[in-house]
Amino acid sequence: MIQLAPQPLSNLQLELLKLYSTGISDEYLLELKDLIAQFLFEKARNQADQIWDEKGYSQTTIDQWLNED
Repeated sequence: MIQLAPQPLSNLQLELLKLYSTGISDEYLLELKDLIAQFLFEKARNQADQIWDEKGYSQTTIDQWLNED
């Protein structure tokens, strides 16, 4: 069996471990998961908007894509 070298934890993982060591409630954990999801969604949407603007896409572009065979 091949053994892989352990990967160091990322800065995010280290911060989350610190948070979890405080013993937060399940309710807070759910709220935190929602906040992280919202944060990542917003980042992805902003990046998509930037690409959209750079490429000059519009509603006409979407209509053309939808009508392609």
